[in-house]
Amino acid sequence: MNLKRCELAHEYHKKGCNCCQSVLAAFSDLTGLSGKDSLAVGGGFGGGAGTGELCGAISGAVMAIGLLTPVDPENPVAGKKQAAAMAKELQKRFSEKFGAVRCRDLLKNRQGDADGSPAAQAMGLTGHCDIMVVAAVEILEELLAERQA
Repeated sequence: MNLKRCELAHEYHKKGCNCCQSVLAAFSDLTGLSGKDSLAVGGGFGGGAGTGELCGAISGAVMAIGLLTPVDPENPVAGKKQAAAMAKELQKRFSEKFGAVRCRDLLKNRQGDADGSPAAQAMGLTGHCDIMVVAAVEILEELLAERQA
């Protein structure tokens, strides 16, 4: 677990960035997007893109997955499949921890808040969205480590 990246995501969130922006910007060192560009790209995805649907923290992580998955313009199918499989696994792990992936459901149920994220526990976080942001970072880091193994 990279507590530094989790702390960075939390700092963005504390400044007022939405969950998507916070997660995506925390991976700027890997994605090649500047922090500013990450904030711009993720700007419309908070609160489930304003509809309560897919959690913004997940959206930010999926955007990072896309940026970190090589695509051959001559044959984009392989890269697309790899990114989609990783995005699906991220959502599965997130749902296993928190019981949902929809922002509206997560806010309503708040399942797993207390123990869903070891980094959030280590950081002493209690705010629901703070925990979602840090958990998305943790899960994405796990997936990236597994992909390199």
